[in-house]
Amino acid sequence: MTQLYHSAPALREETVPGGGHLSFILKRGQILRMTDLQGGGNVSMMMLNAHEKSERLNLPDTLKGQHTARLTAGHCFYSDMGRVLTGILADTCGWHDPFGGVLNAAETLEKYGEGRYQERRNGFYRNGMDNLLVEMGKWDLNLEDLLMVVNFFSKVSVDADGRFRFQPDFSAPGSHVELYAAMDTLIVLTSLQHPLDPSSTYAPRPVALSWFQADDPQAAEQALLTRPENGRALDNTHLFAL
Repeated sequence: MTQLYHSAPALREETVPGGGHLSFILKRGQILRMTDLQGGGNVSMMMLNAHEKSERLNLPDTLKGQHTARLTAGHCFYSDMGRVLTGILADTCGWHDPFGGVLNAAETLEKYGEGRYQERRNGFYRNGMDNLLVEMGKWDLNLEDLLMVVNFFSKVSVDADGRFRFQPDFSAPGSHVELYAAMDTLIVLTSLQHPLDPSSTYAPRPVALSWFQADDPQAAEQALLTRPENGRALDNTHLFAL
């Protein structure tokens, strides 16, 4: 049974509709639960130091430091300063993709066809790049600040020939993942289909978000000490917070 690191009611709850986007600061010691409501969802997420936005998620270091090509419970997300932004405390999905990125407007048009606001109103076809940039602008961030993203709830493996293989409908309805904030972390996300999803039908799925206060931050961090590298990165994080 998965250990819970929060027992009090949620501080906040919100549902991001399919195609939607959101940004917020996940405060140090808080836990964010993301739930794939319908299954087959995908959440593309950027992470930055909320107080020093030049410090950002570094996915190559995150993967090299933890000797992995997928992300799940016990893994930390390293910044480019060798600190921990967040870490995965709980995960019923088991695989989250660090490679796929997001689509831009031209790629979305090529894949899904025309989906203009003039005809579809609020159902128009959104793309990940523009969605992220809309949220980034709220924090005085621009195109040059656009980062690699983690695609939660999506599985992308590599076959014997070195090609990426996307597994459709990998995440079951109700799958969830919980992120613990080791520092105040600016989260920028959008809920859109994974770029490698072979379906040509535009049908992004909603995701539910819940915010909790960790009962024992020290115990939560202990759960992330799955590798010596994580311990050193957490020590660096503690020094930054002094």
